[in-house]
Amino acid sequence: MTHPLAIITGGAQGIGRATTELLLKEGWRVAALDRDAEAVAELDETHPAATLLTMVVDVSDELQVKEAFFHLSDWQLENDQSTGVDLLVNNAGVADPVCGPIEELALADWRIWQESHLTGAFLCTRAAVPGLRQRRGAIVNIASTRALQSEPHCESYAAAKGGLLSMTHALAVSLGPDIRVNAICPGWIETGPWQKASQRNTPAHRAIDRDQHPVGRVGEPADVAATVAFLASDKAGFITGQHISVDGGMSKKMIYAE
Repeated sequence: MTHPLAIITGGAQGIGRATTELLLKEGWRVAALDRDAEAVAELDETHPAATLLTMVVDVSDELQVKEAFFHLSDWQLENDQSTGVDLLVNNAGVADPVCGPIEELALADWRIWQESHLTGAFLCTRAAVPGLRQRRGAIVNIASTRALQSEPHCESYAAAKGGLLSMTHALAVSLGPDIRVNAICPGWIETGPWQKASQRNTPAHRAIDRDQHPVGRVGEPADVAATVAFLASDKAGFITGQHISVDGGMSKKMIYAE
């Protein structure tokens, strides 16, 4: 029996780590790519090598992505004689949304956001498409509600995440019907419990932080991971080119200063 295969970028921390753990629990095999060597090493200790492949990869680096997919193909052939891919989750990217005032933003810093989110998603998608076509697989891009609404001084992050939304519907049209492509827009997701062990320290949330959400709490990585699993499943077989907000309802809430 061939188990489904997922490739998850940024797969050793935060939303990526939660998605890796959920899919492994549900019987998937996972290739987790992450540029943080410490986080990768910690994740690597948690599951057998036959079900989890971890690699230290900067997804914005074309050569590193190419080498990672060569390694992945070898690993697949060793374990199930198949090179097909069922799911690609483009999750990697600079997490900090604040770039500072636009008039002070260096071009090199602007490019860091664009390359980590957009270029990384492009390179991994390009490499994964042949395998995804074999299995009629799916792509899930992790965007953000910041692609749709903003706080001050977040132009680099908003532009990168907005680009992911546009890439999502473009890919859905180009790659269909063989491959479905959707995006998730997380809101406030507390990733503290999924950070590497040396930095694990869950922040305490104020009552106002929780209560401002219509669901009464901030989000958890598992909330996004569950949505990824749904979009990868046959239950979502008629969904493509869409973006789904996972934000506890905050993007639908009117907020006025009192």
